[in-house]
Amino acid sequence: MKLFSMLLLLCTLCFSASLFAEEQVDTSPAPVRIVKVFPYLKIDRPIVITHAGDDSNRLFIAAQKGKIFVVPNTPEDEDLEEGKLFLDISEHVSYHDKKNEEGLLGLAFHPDYKTNGEFFVYYSTPGKSHNYSVISRFRVSKDDPDKAAADSEEVLMRVAQPAWNHNGGTVVFGPDGMLYIAFGDGGAGGDAFHNGQNLSSVLGSICRIDVDHKSEGLNYAIPKDNPFEDGKKATFPTIRKEIWAYGLRNPWRIAFDTKTGVLWAGDVGQGIWEEIDLIVKGGNYGWSVREGKHPFGLNGVEPRKHLIEPIWEYNHEVGKSITGGSVYRGKAIPAIVGSYIYGDYVSGKFWALKYDAENKRVTANHVIESPSIPMMTFGTDQNGEMFLSSSFSEIFMLKAK
Repeated sequence: MKLFSMLLLLCTLCFSASLFAEEQVDTSPAPVRIVKVFPYLKIDRPIVITHAGDDSNRLFIAAQKGKIFVVPNTPEDEDLEEGKLFLDISEHVSYHDKKNEEGLLGLAFHPDYKTNGEFFVYYSTPGKSHNYSVISRFRVSKDDPDKAAADSEEVLMRVAQPAWNHNGGTVVFGPDGMLYIAFGDGGAGGDAFHNGQNLSSVLGSICRIDVDHKSEGLNYAIPKDNPFEDGKKATFPTIRKEIWAYGLRNPWRIAFDTKTGVLWAGDVGQGIWEEIDLIVKGGNYGWSVREGKHPFGLNGVEPRKHLIEPIWEYNHEVGKSITGGSVYRGKAIPAIVGSYIYGDYVSGKFWALKYDAENKRVTANHVIESPSIPMMTFGTDQNGEMFLSSSFSEIFMLKAK
């Protein structure tokens, strides 16, 4: 009886401690509003909003169906109805409204774009039996800074996709100058193709490549400090040396904190849990034996040392498809500097999450009051101010209240 009482007391204390920890997370509203900008700009399904890092203060907006536009960074401009067409690869891009996780999904400008004029795209393209994800290099025209050289494409990677969904799609340069590429697990549901824990496939992983050099037989180089560069790991006869981290379902999106260099990811959940991860070298994020902080499926497991838990999760009563954002480092909204801004595509809700890296815990998850927006992506201008877009072809911006 004494033992039972002690166990009961211990469970009560643990439960109370858990509640206390949860109470310390500040969920008060953030002093932020989301406002529609570029009110008359016509771009169908704007899926990437970014800048070239060349001090030109231009915005580049990629449309999912295969076009990239360039516009001046004048979000309040009511006279702007069309952007300049920077690149059109729509003839090569696979997109259908009923298969809306394909298309032109990623755009990143080389850190030295001002000098070399190189930029990189991630897009879906059709094949005979299945579609492919393509990562390519393009160059800007020598005659017009607002026009890409359409014939300059150099394909770096071409990855077969067994299904139309879970393509990931972000391409982004890290502070190390390497290109990071987010791939989903190949689609369908429940990790049907068993890629989450499969180091023989780039699917279900974030890859890291060097676009300034070439390894033998490749149009890029594999960095020597990649975690699996030696190609050795027990149980895998072959291994993709490009892999930086794995065990991901559908990382939509990933972004580096421009101050700390930390790589953040929003990984879309399966049945119950959406999650936010901090991506580290060689990290295994658990899919598909874990979903969020929970066992998944018949082969699900409890927490294990080699599986990295998300720093935050929410269930499907809150939202059903996380859209990963980025850490705000602009100047217009001091109250949220250092916060990770993210949303949910299905519920249309938004939050500003603060993470204490020293103590490894979330201290706040502020609600951002806004109309319900089926939000596809976040992006920033060269000053760190944050934009977002909806599937209704609308563009919004974060503003201080």
